[in-house]
Amino acid sequence: MSLRHAALGLLADQPGSGYDLLKRFQTAMANVWSATQSQLYGELAKLEKTGLIKVTDEGPRGRKEYEITETGRAELRDWLLSPLAAPPRSEMLLRVYFLGSLDPAQARGYLEQVGETAARRGEHLAALETSIDWDEDDPSVYGRLALEFGKRYSTMQREWAEWAAGEVKGALKE
Repeated sequence: MSLRHAALGLLADQPGSGYDLLKRFQTAMANVWSATQSQLYGELAKLEKTGLIKVTDEGPRGRKEYEITETGRAELRDWLLSPLAAPPRSEMLLRVYFLGSLDPAQARGYLEQVGETAARRGEHLAALETSIDWDEDDPSVYGRLALEFGKRYSTMQREWAEWAAGEVKGALKE
């Protein structure tokens, strides 16, 4: 996935300014994709230049309201219907693969940190879920699906990290 497609998807749901989109990234898409202000504004400029979005209104202090174009909708549809790329990379699992380079206590510490991070992410997503005013529109329906994936993934990652830390401890009989 790219920031390009995330911005197009948000604008397909509802037009908005860069600030509006940034806020939607921080709430509705917190579990899915993140973007900094500079990344987002840079991407909006590229999307406008290529005709995938257009400015529909300009306000004070250079505020621009953006809307997806038909070309942008076609790009979004093509991306949504295209086959998934290669399996995702996981920096965390790459590190796990090489944990043998550390002493066992450090390896367990890393795995425990992974579990704690996953637990905090799960708690954050649960709090986010209760803070959103859900309804039956597409962003709510599909947003809940993405949020539920994040909650379940966080639970799985926490449980796996706890198991893995136990495996390291058990295998080395310290």
